[in-house]
Amino acid sequence: MYISDKIRYIGVNDHEIDLFEGQYIVPNGMAYNSYVILDEKTAVMDTVDSRFCDAWLDNLQKELGDRHPDYLIVQHMEPDHSGSVAKALAAYPETTVVASAKAFAMMKQFFGEEFEDRRIVAAEGSTLSLGEHTLTFVTAPMVHWPEVLVTYESNEKVLFSADAFGKFGALDVEEDWACEARRYYFGIVGKYGAQAQALLKKAVGLDIQTICPLHGPVLQENLAYYIGKYQLWTTYTPEDEGVTVAYASIYGNTGKAAQLLADELEKLGVKVALHDLARCDQAETVEDAFRYPKLVLAASTYNNDVFPFMKTFIHLLTERNYQNRTIALMENGTWAPNAAKVMRGLLEGGKNLNVLEDVITIRSAMNEENKQAIAELAKKLV
Repeated sequence: MYISDKIRYIGVNDHEIDLFEGQYIVPNGMAYNSYVILDEKTAVMDTVDSRFCDAWLDNLQKELGDRHPDYLIVQHMEPDHSGSVAKALAAYPETTVVASAKAFAMMKQFFGEEFEDRRIVAAEGSTLSLGEHTLTFVTAPMVHWPEVLVTYESNEKVLFSADAFGKFGALDVEEDWACEARRYYFGIVGKYGAQAQALLKKAVGLDIQTICPLHGPVLQENLAYYIGKYQLWTTYTPEDEGVTVAYASIYGNTGKAAQLLADELEKLGVKVALHDLARCDQAETVEDAFRYPKLVLAASTYNNDVFPFMKTFIHLLTERNYQNRTIALMENGTWAPNAAKVMRGLLEGGKNLNVLEDVITIRSAMNEENKQAIAELAKKLV
């Protein structure tokens, strides 16, 4: 893939993976992106997962021909990107590795050495000239590891953005960018919105024509759209109007109540994302909870607590700094309903959450009073 005449894509697609980071379902695989800049000096931008090292080295050699990489830029030390660093440096002993000081400390942990005899420590604002191309390094701590750099190439106005602007999915599969980029962002980077916003402020001050992330497609058109999405995501601003209804039901009665609420909302013209937490991909539910401004949590009482799937889901939200949302609670309990109290307590880990005082309490199965209360809740949410 040509990014330009001098910048080439040398990454790989992974269709062997089932869970990214051991937890995120990726039915369309993953892309591990890497790039090479061909100039008077050559620079490789990151490596790939060690399982694909040989294929990646083949891609690199095809672009280099008889040349060798003068520099290997390591922007991010997560193993899906740094897994081939040691093998690459062994294959090309003339290559100098460029990374942040914290990245070199991590290399010691991963590879047993810090490459003291062949390294350049990059810091905020430091530059590296390749000839016509000049790389400027920008620190991006906690987006989403502490050692991260992003790199701006000023000649062709390319931002090598590390994990920012990434998405799930291999590059040989066509799919909507926003859905999988949103799930990727909130799943992996969502906790660090303030740090991502700080990086975004640096980025918008640059003249960028191309964004080259470490996952997902190279972005060259309508960059305002992608940057606009990140502006919303990094500030925890709801993206679209709608309501997410997430439920955890033991025998189905709580699920029926959640479905009735979804039906009432849809009658009122509201977009609803309905999720059964026991059966869905909870990363998709997290994505919808951040996408829309309103959330309804419906759960059964269990062991005088809340059904475990709901507890897990709320933890996924609060550890990602869930904020600026309105939340309604529904609970079920045959003899001692307690789920709402527990959920309210768990939500105290969030920020600026408007948890409605009125709770719909179902005792075993819905009665007419519950149905009326659910209809009223739908109107209140509108």
